[in-house]
Amino acid sequence: MVRSRTTRVGLVSAGVALLASATVVAAMPAGAAAAGCSVNYALTSQWPGGFGADVTITNLGDPLSGWTLTWSYGAGQTVTQAWNATLTQSGAAVTARNVAHNGTIATNGTASFGFTGSWSGSNPAPTSFALNGVSCTGGTAPTTSPPPTTPPPAGSPDITVNSATRYQTIDGFGAATPIWGGTWSTAETQTLVGLGANQLGLSIVRTGVSPVSGEWPTQVNALRTAKSYGSGVKILASPWTAPAAWKTNNSRTNGGKLKTDYYDDYANHLNSYVQYMRGQGVPIDVTSVQNEPDWHPDYDSMDWSGTELRTFVRDQGAKVQNTKLMVAEAVNLNYSYSDPTLNDGSARNNIGYVGGHLYGTEAAGRLKPYSLADQHHKPVWMTEWNLHAADGNGSNIWGNPGNQAVWNETLDDIMRTVHRSMESNWSAYVWWYGKRYYSFIGDGEAAYGTTAGTPLKRGYAFSQYAKYVRPGYQRVALTKSAKASPLEVTAYQGDGKITLVILNRSTSPVDDAVIQAPQHVVRAEHYLTSQHANAASQPTSVNGGQVTVDVGARSISTVVFTL
Repeated sequence: MVRSRTTRVGLVSAGVALLASATVVAAMPAGAAAAGCSVNYALTSQWPGGFGADVTITNLGDPLSGWTLTWSYGAGQTVTQAWNATLTQSGAAVTARNVAHNGTIATNGTASFGFTGSWSGSNPAPTSFALNGVSCTGGTAPTTSPPPTTPPPAGSPDITVNSATRYQTIDGFGAATPIWGGTWSTAETQTLVGLGANQLGLSIVRTGVSPVSGEWPTQVNALRTAKSYGSGVKILASPWTAPAAWKTNNSRTNGGKLKTDYYDDYANHLNSYVQYMRGQGVPIDVTSVQNEPDWHPDYDSMDWSGTELRTFVRDQGAKVQNTKLMVAEAVNLNYSYSDPTLNDGSARNNIGYVGGHLYGTEAAGRLKPYSLADQHHKPVWMTEWNLHAADGNGSNIWGNPGNQAVWNETLDDIMRTVHRSMESNWSAYVWWYGKRYYSFIGDGEAAYGTTAGTPLKRGYAFSQYAKYVRPGYQRVALTKSAKASPLEVTAYQGDGKITLVILNRSTSPVDDAVIQAPQHVVRAEHYLTSQHANAASQPTSVNGGQVTVDVGARSISTVVFTL
């Protein structure tokens, strides 16, 4: 992939132009009012022989009731597939016509569409556009004003939000820094936690607690950047093992238990890490007692039983200060590793969170509310999952944003389990490494075609939750009509907004879906990620407390109401 940069029309270089802007005068039907618009042509991604692009028209005049945009390519590019517009091509000339849902553009409103294409040699952006047959001139053409439009009548809602019924408070969505060696650069960290364009909005960063204190400085800069650049970012610190000399097998690897006479040393070790990071300007919000106490691989690991964890937390937990402890990050949220702590009042008072990993959790029947944790008001965090079964289907499988195998796995497995986790009243969902060829930003590994630090399709999809469902929001109830039955929806309220995240894993769109808010909606925003779109802005229609949107097939959408 290539990074985006801005290029004004008329100054397009002979290389790869990623964004072209123009002011155009539009010829209007008889009786129309003053007209003018701006056009943004953005190359969203590029791979050998192919590219993806988004085009946004902003109407600067009075309302449009239909549009046709034309341009020509100068290097033999060919459009292969389009969405939200009908595209035809004759030689170098391309014609884009609106579809039913985006033909009307209000004053200062926008209409967007996207497409994929092929190229060879070079891929320069178009140098000029025409709207409804008139070339770019930089002015507007006044005519008579059309009659005012009236909002459509209220329809029967397909999704009704009930904010009176509330569930869990959201702590966030996140990913891990490298655990063994390496770190995120400042720019990569900003891409992962930032809330701007092409940033992913993560609000939890997980990091490892090395048994060697000399390794602690490695992640300081990335964690400090996350805290200062992001909004409400929490740091979760997870140890994989205690120092080898404190363990029954005298090794960092292959499990081995912490010797009971070193329990106090281990508590002091965790506390020393927290205080060191605090002194570096990195408050550690949550500290786990152990990563995967039930997994003993030939890399850093340590074995605990649920009773041993209870004993440690009860007797030593208070020594780890300026943070909240988490138990127990078992591989599949095995309750036997956290129930003993939850059932012991003294131990329970020393923890703030229950954590677990998603590996095997759904198959074990534990992708559901954890009633004992809920009973004692201990938020449940899903703190690790990693799935990339789509490996091996082509050299650019992860770097090609249009790859169907990658998108199917992202939507049907990753995003579906985020949805299920939220419905299970869990408060956080933390993916494995944030920077990896199969994750949120690329690592540059040549075999998989990613660019280091560039957002990947999976990152854009995850951002549909992370960027718009912020820490402190509460999940609220909703009901659905038969029309909306294919949609998997959760709703959240906070900061004067209601946010809905909508998965449509069916192969059919759900057009003109009416969402009923509990009160008047001032403004509505709709963003969609699909196989061919990356958190792309979509049109909305607001009518009092109702908002109408088109939910694309095989997509994940976020709809944000400002109340």
